[in-house]
Amino acid sequence: MISYRYSRWDGTQEPFQLVPEELMDELSKDILTYGNLQSALQRLVERGMKTRQGMRLAGLRDLMKRLQEERKRQLGRYDLDSMVDELKEKLDRIVEKERKGLERRLEEGSGQDKPQAVDDQESLQKLLQEMVGRKQQFLDSLPESLGGAIKELMDYEFMDEEARKEFQELLDSLRQRMLDPYVRDMQDRLRGMSPEEMAALKDMISSLNRMLEQQRMGMQPDYQGFMQEFGQFFPGAPDNLEDFIEQLQRQIAQMQSLMQSLSPETRQSLEELLESQLLDDELKMAMAELASNLEGLFPAEELRNLYPFEGEEQISWDEAMKLMEKLQTMDDLEEQLQKAQASRGLEGIDAEKLQEVLGDEALREIEALKELTRELEEAGYIRRRDGRFELSPKGLRRIGQKALRDIFQHLKKDRHGSHDIRLRGVGVENTDETKEYEFGDPFTIHLPRTVLNAVERGGARVPVKLKPEDLEVYRPEHLTRSATVLLLDQSRSMDISGAFFAAKKVALALHHLISSQFPKDDLYVVGFSTYAQEIKTRDLAEVGCNQRAPGTNMHHALMLSRQLLAKRKCDNKQVIMVTDGEPTAHLEEGQAFFWYPPSIETIRATLQEVKRCTRDGIIINVFMLDTTYYLMDFVNQVTKINKGRAFYTTPERLGEYILVDYISSKRKRVVP
Repeated sequence: MISYRYSRWDGTQEPFQLVPEELMDELSKDILTYGNLQSALQRLVERGMKTRQGMRLAGLRDLMKRLQEERKRQLGRYDLDSMVDELKEKLDRIVEKERKGLERRLEEGSGQDKPQAVDDQESLQKLLQEMVGRKQQFLDSLPESLGGAIKELMDYEFMDEEARKEFQELLDSLRQRMLDPYVRDMQDRLRGMSPEEMAALKDMISSLNRMLEQQRMGMQPDYQGFMQEFGQFFPGAPDNLEDFIEQLQRQIAQMQSLMQSLSPETRQSLEELLESQLLDDELKMAMAELASNLEGLFPAEELRNLYPFEGEEQISWDEAMKLMEKLQTMDDLEEQLQKAQASRGLEGIDAEKLQEVLGDEALREIEALKELTRELEEAGYIRRRDGRFELSPKGLRRIGQKALRDIFQHLKKDRHGSHDIRLRGVGVENTDETKEYEFGDPFTIHLPRTVLNAVERGGARVPVKLKPEDLEVYRPEHLTRSATVLLLDQSRSMDISGAFFAAKKVALALHHLISSQFPKDDLYVVGFSTYAQEIKTRDLAEVGCNQRAPGTNMHHALMLSRQLLAKRKCDNKQVIMVTDGEPTAHLEEGQAFFWYPPSIETIRATLQEVKRCTRDGIIINVFMLDTTYYLMDFVNQVTKINKGRAFYTTPERLGEYILVDYISSKRKRVVP
């Protein structure tokens, strides 16, 4: 009895484990359809996959979609203009505090009991009232815009000490935000800068400009020396100048994106604020020169994106800058995912940034995608050659197994006609020879070898735990032998109709069936269009149609089939031809002659080759994927001469007919 133990998910369990066999099965259809392992691997990485256990590995498209949804969520959450509201509220509190301070000062002045003359006291009280009145009038006339109000208050002499202190803190905070793109993470140092510290900041920017000028002119600036002198302004700076320049430019672009994403009214208010006398002219000029130098070395137009915020949630300036950085990271990740989808590899995707934006699950998924090829390579399904991956013999067998399993699963669900698909009574005897169990084998277990395989795999311990790969069965000795040539029409029409995919799938399934169930049989695969040529089974999965080659040369295909079958000494020889058209080409003195509609010479040469095959005892079975009357007429002539059979079917049912017919024929022909 199997028992299961459940536990609460704690984030440490492996949510998705790559199984090489499932990966190969997932790749099979793409490989057969497009004939290219590299493209199939790329498509698997793009779309991801779902395992038989119902778990899903996200592909690049899934990650891209989640990234876009996260960006949309952020943009739909916040009201970016509200960051200015925070500053306005601070300024309003300062002004209100000053108003109350003025009123308190008047009350204190009127209540004073000093030994001055009454006239003097009244005169001082009047002066105080006039001064407070002027200040109140000044506060009442402050511009509504944030920038204008702050600019006016910078020349105002506060009477309330706490209001004066808070206003100075607001100015320091604004200066810090103006300088933040250049000297990030220096908030504490930039607040309340002394004249000496401000001079040091100017010296740093001047030295930085000189260094960037040297870099632009192709010289070798002393970056390490610069950092030794001014490193306190750049905690955690990169080790080289190129990365440092990129970091600075990205930080500046974040501020520019912030400004562009504001409403016109809010942007104008902030521009007024930034143009005020928060920084002196010398520092402003140095910063403008720095921005110009950075743009010359690292153009950042693509980083200055306008983000359409549509939410209502308030956000502070500091939070807005962090959000700009996050959105910029999302843009970078989107570009990296797009390049990866364009077959530029997964190495360019920043996994840490992906984890930062989309969480731990995204990190596990991208790492799993990177492991796909390694898992397949270690399992022996693919191998590297000349810097590219190719199918190994084991991988080809797996595709054949999958094709055979697909066909027989469909037969089980949908029996048709009088084709008998039961596998009993095939006419076999067991030998002492054994083989690894594969789908379709008679379940005649060789117990000693099976147990020994489990021990070799899992070690000498009890109980011995068997796995499917441990199973070993007796190899059957078949009482019949046959040699078969499968002819695949590679003309352009087979590709357009989708028939070639079905034909190739059948070829792989037939190859696996014969090699596993009828190992003494011979199977050749021949492709034909303008000319015919043998296709080695190792190349079968990746072969395609000849898009540029005109003609359907059945004459050459049958001639080559007859030559191949002549090498085999057995009485059961057959040709299985899969086509959707009539012969439009034949050989004349070794050269292909093409004509459409088919010429009399082509029809005559093809039927003459049918007669030669018939004379050599070769049965020709034609699987026609088109039922046009003139095609049926030609096929009827072939069957009349050869006494073979003709099947009119569709690409979807092609495999059922060919494989069932092959198994049925094994029962009917017995070598004496």
